[in-house]
Amino acid sequence: MANTPIHTLDLNFQGRPLSIASYMIEHGSGVVLVESGPGSTLDSLSTALKFYGYDLHNVTHVLLTHIHLDHAGAAGALAAKGAKIYVHPQGAAHMLNPEKLLNSAGRIYGSMMDTLWGQFLPVPQENLVILQDNEEVVVGNLQFRALNVPGHAEHHYAYQFENVCFSGDIGAVRIPGYPYLRVPMPPPEFHMEKWRHSVSELQKMKFKQIAPTHFGLFDDVEWHLASIIKALNDVEIWLKSNMPTDPPLETLKENFLAWMDKQAASQGLTHEASEAYRLANPVGMSVDGLVRYWKKYRSDLG
Repeated sequence: MANTPIHTLDLNFQGRPLSIASYMIEHGSGVVLVESGPGSTLDSLSTALKFYGYDLHNVTHVLLTHIHLDHAGAAGALAAKGAKIYVHPQGAAHMLNPEKLLNSAGRIYGSMMDTLWGQFLPVPQENLVILQDNEEVVVGNLQFRALNVPGHAEHHYAYQFENVCFSGDIGAVRIPGYPYLRVPMPPPEFHMEKWRHSVSELQKMKFKQIAPTHFGLFDDVEWHLASIIKALNDVEIWLKSNMPTDPPLETLKENFLAWMDKQAASQGLTHEASEAYRLANPVGMSVDGLVRYWKKYRSDLG
């Protein structure tokens, strides 16, 4: 476990707890955040920081696992207040100019874009730091190491901090209180084999804690990582059972939702926990990612 305190900031996405976290680590002249969260939760981030005696101007460094809106949307606003923003090379261009990213998201979310995600401001060039795989970020006496972990997205890092892995979405979605997790599989870059390889690389590192953005710090790293592999294997079985007949997309989404609901019932998830999973991992988006993956890489199995 980390010797340095790590504070989990609940960003209360859409007014609900346990959906999106930002992780705060203090240093001599401010705080480091792992994940900025979306622009829509900037006020919640500010409130969470104030609990520890800080405000948004005290955020000196922000380490982004990847540039999806729920992880990186508020980065530009924090950069405007002086923070350095760290990002994967393949995500950097979108942080400098998010227009293409926002147009793509707008086609998915339509009129809900602003309500869900708020403003996504560009990060000025002078505030953006492009990290290479295995590169260290040193802030005072804190050291973070970037680990390239594709599978959820090509532009995805996990961060090693002491004996902790900040795993972003490669670490799946897991709500505290349940021995259960789900893998978020959005288009266009979900890739099952790359995800398995990334997890196997993390398993070799023998972390003591894992901190997925959705949601919280967990001590049972061995179980957690093995469960991601199992979840991917289960998804592969579902794909092979459902995709060869090429059913309509809406039928696939209905079938996948029913499968998820059955899992939730078997785990005894409360309505609040089920809602947290839904917010952190929209079922329809995962099906879109699965269909794209199947058609691009696996359709020969049909």
